[in-house]
Amino acid sequence: MFGDGTVFIKAAPGHTPGHQILYVKLAKMGGVVLSGDLYHYAQQRTLDRVTTFDFDQAQTRASRVTIEAFLKKTGAQLWITHDFTANARRKKAPDYYQ
Repeated sequence: MFGDGTVFIKAAPGHTPGHQILYVKLAKMGGVVLSGDLYHYAQQRTLDRVTTFDFDQAQTRASRVTIEAFLKKTGAQLWITHDFTANARRKKAPDYYQ
């Protein structure tokens, strides 16, 4: 978005035809991927479960392979948007990540 690779949107179709994830590289913390609806629960990463209401389950699986490779390559954290337990532990305003 800024031309310096610190923030960008990456296609991850499957849940919906135009589904995307957001990558943010923070100065101190490093890379974070906000998953959107690519995953709903952490267990979906290990069990290869796709929700029945995804637009295209095969495309979701392909997007997951691509994003998992990106995570491995960059060392970025994956923040699963719907993960209630993990989100409860994260900082909330006025606290922030650097």
